[in-house]
Amino acid sequence: MIKNLAATPTSTITRLSPAKINLFLHITGKRADGYHNLQTVFRMLDWGDYLHFSVIDEAVIFTVDSESTADSELDANKLCHQLLILAGAETITADIEDNLIFKAARVLLAAAIQSNTLPEQLAQVHIALDKHLPMGAGLGGGSSNAATTLMTLNEIWQLNFDQDTLIKIAATIGADVPIFIFGQDAIAMGIGEQLTAIKLPDQQYLVLTPNAHVNTAQLFAHPKLQRDIAVLSVETIKNKQADYVQTLTTPYQNVFTPVVTSLAPAVSEALRYLQGLEAQALGTARMTGSGSAVFLPLDASVATDKAHLAKWIEEAPCSAYLVRNL
Repeated sequence: MIKNLAATPTSTITRLSPAKINLFLHITGKRADGYHNLQTVFRMLDWGDYLHFSVIDEAVIFTVDSESTADSELDANKLCHQLLILAGAETITADIEDNLIFKAARVLLAAAIQSNTLPEQLAQVHIALDKHLPMGAGLGGGSSNAATTLMTLNEIWQLNFDQDTLIKIAATIGADVPIFIFGQDAIAMGIGEQLTAIKLPDQQYLVLTPNAHVNTAQLFAHPKLQRDIAVLSVETIKNKQADYVQTLTTPYQNVFTPVVTSLAPAVSEALRYLQGLEAQALGTARMTGSGSAVFLPLDASVATDKAHLAKWIEEAPCSAYLVRNL
């Protein structure tokens, strides 16, 4: 039984839900389960969405009858509707159950039910999404929102799942969710859940977000998508940073780039614009994830040239942002 005892919001926790970029992205083969094995280096950015978690006053609690938790997924869904109030996501999904923030709360509660660690009392939480990252840009916005929700509700509800457990829970939501639980630059393998920390130099980037979106399933099914890149060892990736951090040289690449640019003229235009700045920036422009955002690493010699940077942003063919690694 769930009993609503009270009613007013009190303390608010505000968390950055950061963007990520892929410095390169390879597909190394298709798995028996239909998913593809990937190899990439994720870089976390100091730019993203914000999530505001307002915890209902201590008098507002929900008492959960453990006898009603036989079906963890069903009960988690019911609990979510009772415990979660979500604002700011109305334009993303028409149905709250399709939203990644709601899904994150649901799988977190289901995991607590399955492990028999669900507290007898849970506070109701109001989550307000302050959206800045465009959807379908390859910046991980929705995945980051889900991860931020998992970590913050784990804390608020005192579920006490450790990071490794949260990463496993995150992988059930989406391939890009675990990196945001990991919370640092990383080499990723598998479907993105096998993470190894990597130390990268501080970097500034010019990011362009063209108004274009290509369906991810369509991309993975595209006949021209390269799916057989040779697997690189973790040590090789760590030791060969000069081949993909500032510039991008063989064998490092984003296998989605030729496919996306052939299907989305706006992405092709944005990438060409950045390529025209490469000689001045001393970096290689590239696409992140499966698109549509593209970015250009900036050498330290130009990263402080405010006049040039302002001109590059002003003349960009679409929205442009100057960001740093997190």
